[in-house]
Amino acid sequence: MGGFFDAPQTRARLEKLETQIGAPDFWNDSEKAQKVVQERSRLERALQRQENFETGVSDAEVLFEFAETDANSVEELNDLITKLETEAGEAQTEVLLSGQTDANNAICSIQAGAGGTDAQDWAQMLLRMYLRWAERKNFKVEILDEQSGSEAGLKSATFRVEGEYAYGLMSAEAGVHRLVRISPFNSGGSRETSFASMFVSPEIDENIEVEINDKDLRVDTYRSTGAGGQHVNTTDSAVRITHLPTGIVVTCQNQRSQIQNRAVAMRVLRSKLYELELEKRQAESAELEASKQDISFGSQIRNYVLHPYRLVKDTRTKFERSDVETVLDGDIDEFIKEFLLLKKSGQLSAVGGQ
Repeated sequence: MGGFFDAPQTRARLEKLETQIGAPDFWNDSEKAQKVVQERSRLERALQRQENFETGVSDAEVLFEFAETDANSVEELNDLITKLETEAGEAQTEVLLSGQTDANNAICSIQAGAGGTDAQDWAQMLLRMYLRWAERKNFKVEILDEQSGSEAGLKSATFRVEGEYAYGLMSAEAGVHRLVRISPFNSGGSRETSFASMFVSPEIDENIEVEINDKDLRVDTYRSTGAGGQHVNTTDSAVRITHLPTGIVVTCQNQRSQIQNRAVAMRVLRSKLYELELEKRQAESAELEASKQDISFGSQIRNYVLHPYRLVKDTRTKFERSDVETVLDGDIDEFIKEFLLLKKSGQLSAVGGQ
């Protein structure tokens, strides 16, 4: 990789940011200023990580010399090598994220597909998987909307993921996910196949213009259907916004007031419209077209098989793992990295296969 990144270029960028931050009128536009400060923090952490990595390599060289005669040094060396491998893998993944919005937060939506109650339960399992993944990454997650299933699980859920490169990472998960298992909802104990889809959009800031005319919107309010507790609404504070030209519908019900729900819903709508425009411009890219497939057979990006054998396999990269429970508990970084490597190589083909 020639280092994690171009350190001299990064330092030069930091100097420019420091000059901006030192300007007397820097905080006049607080939102823009926050973006600059966040970029500075991201670059500072990246530089520190590279310095720590170089120090670790030097320490490993010393430990290697002692390891020939000292058992404790062997153990310490193995631990250090494992740590360095993890850091190098994380850095390589970030190098693959160079898109305009890859560093942004992500707006994600999960929709249950074919499979009835099993599919709705599967949608909830997927949501848990991504929440656990975000927790592993120390990302912040905000549930914006949930629609419970008729018997179990979820019909849909929309959530926001806040963290460095959240969109770039989560975009690798966009598409249809297929589950094969013995149904817990079928008294006959038959094997069932169910589907759920993941849609991902970058959260965009106010500096990116997305034209939304009031006449193109239909705004409906309704009573929240949350699970209860301190956030339950007793008035019609939940908001549903329909963008008439595109048919995009966004909802938010988890904020404390109708005004807050509408503001969040508009933010989600802006992100979805921005993503839609990107898809139009890059319609020839198969990875973007994947999210438009039917949520059923033949369109999945990944298979999760719990019966008759145990395997998680990505249909795009062919990467697979047999520790299904660990994957469903949020350990999906390897799947994301393999997808990003394939995408970077230009060999990403149309989604399909079993």
